[in-house]
Amino acid sequence: MASMKMMTRKVGKYEVGRTIGEGTFAKVKFAQNMETGESVAVKVMVKSSILKHKMVDQIKREISIMKIVRHPNIVRLHEVLASQTKIYIVLEFVTGGELFDRI
Repeated sequence: MASMKMMTRKVGKYEVGRTIGEGTFAKVKFAQNMETGESVAVKVMVKSSILKHKMVDQIKREISIMKIVRHPNIVRLHEVLASQTKIYIVLEFVTGGELFDRI
């Protein structure tokens, strides 16, 4: 009998697991770097949705800003990956719950 392992998907060197957050244009999933074991958050966006809502420039801007910003209070961008249909933004994994619950 096959074991009942939680469904995971590999994206680059990351094993992507459960959804930990959801927004209008993206889902954020918990993932693990298979080389280092480091936990990360992966923001998954569907390209067709970004195009349909004319969000291309905003997404490009978000990525370019996150690439250069280094601050202890801002989530760090590790890398950006893409498939034919999706964009994956690999971010520092931060615990502590929803930001909106804190403000």
